[in-house]
Amino acid sequence: MRIFFAFSKRRSFKINTSDFWYDLPDNFIAQSPAEPRDHSRLLYYNKYTQEVYHKRFYDIIDFLDSGDVLVLNNSRVLPARLYGKRSDSGADVEILLLEQKNSSVWEILTKPGRKATTGTEIIFADGLLRLKIAEVLKNGNRLAEFYYNDSFYDILENIGQMPLPHYIKKILQDKERYQTVYSKNLGSVAAPTAGLHFTRELLQRLEDKGVKLAYITLHVGLGTFRPVRAESIEEHKMHAEHYFISRESAEVINAAKKSGGRVVSVGTTSCRTLESAADENGIVREAEGYTDIFIYPGYKFKILDGLITNFHLPESTLIMLVSAFAGCEKTRRLYKIAIEEKYRFYSFGDAMIIL
Repeated sequence: MRIFFAFSKRRSFKINTSDFWYDLPDNFIAQSPAEPRDHSRLLYYNKYTQEVYHKRFYDIIDFLDSGDVLVLNNSRVLPARLYGKRSDSGADVEILLLEQKNSSVWEILTKPGRKATTGTEIIFADGLLRLKIAEVLKNGNRLAEFYYNDSFYDILENIGQMPLPHYIKKILQDKERYQTVYSKNLGSVAAPTAGLHFTRELLQRLEDKGVKLAYITLHVGLGTFRPVRAESIEEHKMHAEHYFISRESAEVINAAKKSGGRVVSVGTTSCRTLESAADENGIVREAEGYTDIFIYPGYKFKILDGLITNFHLPESTLIMLVSAFAGCEKTRRLYKIAIEEKYRFYSFGDAMIIL
């Protein structure tokens, strides 16, 4: 078993992508979510005492105190994968919605893409939905204009498929299992997976204990999950994602910090949103915009006290963020322990809390 997560001594002047590689047997990749949601396993790591415990996710209530605040990403996943046919040849085409540009224009991925040139028309569900390629972008994506009579989002709910990651081969029977129970604002093409473990009952128990809940929105794009291709991670460019923090949530977070409570991010997307919106004094304000923040070892956190996260793909920006918060050597150790203890990995896998 090879697990790295350590800076190369030969190349101390830069952080290599290969330092974040590890081997994972295929049977460790979760193909379906735990039932019930909060019965997934939970690895607890205390940054200060170095203690590690193996629990169930519903035990998370034991590690959070009255006055702490959980920051949750309430973005909702689009059924963004569509299967259609080219109007000229009848050839099958798969598309993935990436980002809405205006009421009828979206940036999309097409598969196959080579023949999806400007002017190409694709028909879905016998004409219920149509698109025409308006522009081929430099990054290989397309801008497409959609044509329809009914509600676009109602059509998506009827004919769209959840954009599950490529490593999940099992068909998802219930679309809601790739949504958090608190999902609200439609716009993501991938789930903020750390939140999949929460049930409404567990959230209520946390509130009853005095733990505050602050909801933010970051619409997750595919760029977050793509592997880093550059040899040195400093050369990697993050894809910008849209986020929103309400005044109410900002006030809850700031009040917790002021009173000595801990700010605990549910997932890397919530973490990136917080760190994008916080000023140098760790104060969060109502904000809306795009963030391409890339958090990797050496980053100085402005507000984060704790992180709830799943176990991520090797050489991903997500594992680099976790390594920035827990430390490279400690993250390496935790992943080694998780593999030895046969935790389930990736989107439908188990969770870890670092405090």
